[in-house]
Amino acid sequence: MGDISCSNGISNGNGVHGKELPLNGYRKSCWYEEEIEENLRWSFALNSILHTGATQYQDIALLDTKPFGKALVIDGKLQSAETDEFIYHESLVHPALLHHSNPRTIFIMGGGEGSTAREILRHKTVEKVIMCDIDEEVVDFCKSYLIVNREAFCDPRLDLIINDARAELESREEVYDVIIGDLADPIEGGPCYKLYTKSFYEFTVKPRLNQGGIFVTQAGPAGIFSHTEVFSCIYNTLRQVFKYVVPYSAHIPSFADTWGWVMASDSPFVLNADELDLRMKHKIKGENRYLDGKTFSSASTLSKAVRNSLDNETHVYTEGTARFIYGHGSAYKNNHG
Repeated sequence: MGDISCSNGISNGNGVHGKELPLNGYRKSCWYEEEIEENLRWSFALNSILHTGATQYQDIALLDTKPFGKALVIDGKLQSAETDEFIYHESLVHPALLHHSNPRTIFIMGGGEGSTAREILRHKTVEKVIMCDIDEEVVDFCKSYLIVNREAFCDPRLDLIINDARAELESREEVYDVIIGDLADPIEGGPCYKLYTKSFYEFTVKPRLNQGGIFVTQAGPAGIFSHTEVFSCIYNTLRQVFKYVVPYSAHIPSFADTWGWVMASDSPFVLNADELDLRMKHKIKGENRYLDGKTFSSASTLSKAVRNSLDNETHVYTEGTARFIYGHGSAYKNNHG
């Protein structure tokens, strides 16, 4: 996470010895700020900073935000927020599990906060979920603070493994119906970018899928301008490995952007909106808040500009030619109210 600093006033350029002077009439408040592009930052007010710390692998923070509730921040990038995380996790999980005729065994790469497991475990056919996250401290942190996922962590069908997802998949002989990449964004110097490469998809992921198996991964920002950071090349990379590849996206308010996922298989995706709705009715416990058949049809119908960009993308993601998303975040206090 970025720096946390305190200020007793609004800087007007006339501070004494570098100290900012308070202006009467302004109440102190705390803000989170994330740098999205070089000339673009996204910030929102906080009620409080609940926790900050550093693990062996990454920085972590839990913020109580005014517009989005509790928000998990890792390495200065917002990972999920209480009020809208259901959009991300329903979009990540349900299209793949619904397109599979009988998903019983699922492997999650990452997923430390537990929300992906929560959505998977709503599927009545699921018998076993392996959740493999490299950072035990993050998982323990989420178990303690994210009450909404405590039931998922206690589900006997969930097997939690602390390991590098690549090493874990390579060491296992069993195969899975669905493999889900709920990984942190590819950030330069971060632990996850190698899990977006062609070699990983081809030699580690694909051999661990059952016949008719499906792989899906979060794929970073997918907005009209931001999709060229990593979304388009993750899509193109998966096209080199799998016969059928479906990119789709949804707007997530707390991310201040449209977000992307890519679903891939060697079996075709043939369900229409009505067929997806029918499977939801019979296979999922409870009601989705965001995703239904029409929503997925819309999500997988990208804009003309993005479609053209994806069609013309030639970059293949490798360890030597990796792309990274931009920016970092920080929390700070000032007197803006």
